[in-house]
Amino acid sequence: MTPHVYPRQCAFKSIEDIKDKKVTVMGLGLNGGGEAAVRFFLKKGAYVTVTDMKTEEQLATTVEKLNSDNTLDHSRLIYRLGEHRLEDFKMADCVIKNPGVKFEGNKYLAVARAIETDLSIFLRFTSCPIIAVTGSKGKSSTVSAIYYGLTQAGYTAFLGGNITVSPLTFFDEVNGDTPVVIEFSSWQLADLRGRGVLRPHIAIITKIVPDHQNWYGNMEDYVADKRLIYADQTKGDYSIFDSGDDEPGTGPDSHLHPDAHTWGDLFASESKATVLRYGIKPSWSIELGKLLVPGIHMKTNAQNAALVMHLMGVPDDRIKVILQKWPGIDHRLQYFHSWKNEAGTTFKFYNDSCATVPEAAAAASQAFGKPVILMTGGTDKGLELTPLIKTLTAPDTANGEIPVKDLYLLAGTATDKLLPELNKAGVKYHGPFDGLEPLLKEAKNNLEKNRGFDKLNNPEEKENAGEEVFVFSPGATSFGMFQNEFDRGNKYMAEVKRIFQ
Repeated sequence: MTPHVYPRQCAFKSIEDIKDKKVTVMGLGLNGGGEAAVRFFLKKGAYVTVTDMKTEEQLATTVEKLNSDNTLDHSRLIYRLGEHRLEDFKMADCVIKNPGVKFEGNKYLAVARAIETDLSIFLRFTSCPIIAVTGSKGKSSTVSAIYYGLTQAGYTAFLGGNITVSPLTFFDEVNGDTPVVIEFSSWQLADLRGRGVLRPHIAIITKIVPDHQNWYGNMEDYVADKRLIYADQTKGDYSIFDSGDDEPGTGPDSHLHPDAHTWGDLFASESKATVLRYGIKPSWSIELGKLLVPGIHMKTNAQNAALVMHLMGVPDDRIKVILQKWPGIDHRLQYFHSWKNEAGTTFKFYNDSCATVPEAAAAASQAFGKPVILMTGGTDKGLELTPLIKTLTAPDTANGEIPVKDLYLLAGTATDKLLPELNKAGVKYHGPFDGLEPLLKEAKNNLEKNRGFDKLNNPEEKENAGEEVFVFSPGATSFGMFQNEFDRGNKYMAEVKRIFQ
């Protein structure tokens, strides 16, 4: 696929030039990005049409927030919900594109005079130092740890991007001295191709594994968008890449990249910045000690945050103290509830709903250093399930991999692909379930019935019945049953708290 290249020029000569321009915001949504764009352009004096294929009823939460804001000039705002109209795109001075919409083959974007995104506008008209993070696994946790570390170290810093905070929300608060940490999805990076606006002072690519293959169709096109993060860096900047091996069969094509054995090696050979590596052969590391968040992959994310803090001038002894207090991030191995059965066993519940690739779910099953009760499954997005299948059916115990103690499956097309492998290996499981409530009710019944009741007559054993982990790490998307992974995580946590009172 030949990717679309956007022009370097912008529809606006300056921020002041936005006044009285006609702007169409494509995608209002429920996660704040479209809403932030509407607010920003209204406050800068534009006439705004916001259009979304979702209906007003589906978008009621966002519409109500906009309508109830008396600081906005609603006379300049038109809603076009439940449809798109070509004239809204033809007549606009600029269309603000949602990153989840493909340019290729889109008849509405094809007639637009100019196309920007919230990120391209932010990057064009600000001069703050950018710390940019992309990758397949761990990017949200990494930006969270960096932001937490910098703010705790005394920096006035901001966090935005794919982590569901549009940088337009803090556009007027930044200056040349305020570091901005931005998480980039591959789609958000693709929307910057050709513009020449992304020149991060520090760029990080976290572990690369297959993702969004239902969108891209191959790893080369997917990774080509990731490579944009460092394309315009110079020697005074820093690029941070993995030094370890790729997952088997997922690395660069040897015919296309004969000198690059791993993605990290390819990135390092291309970047014009000062290259640093993390992983098995780190360029720099610090002994962080025990962290609040579980898992080896979380330690890697924290180490990358430590390296960024080091490059930003934070003393090493302060780095360790600060990151040991980092609480992690919502929907990423998030501890949120505990429940004790009548036998005295405590079950700790974790929400890892943002684990949308099989590798992340497999890693979650190993994050606690002991067997866990795993709840997984969801909608297929064209990914090989091999990493999760291997962990569930043939864990490498000789190398410390821990078998899952019990398995609960949420229904979906990815789960449908998982079932034959589980059956073939003789792995027992519960489900698949068509919703959270029946799954969690059966789980509660099983945990009450099967865990430790032989100890009820022994007070000493009841007191020490132990602690177990129940983690929801789907390794798939959520479409059909939930609006998105955040909605999925919130509903999972609410149901756990209701059922396991």
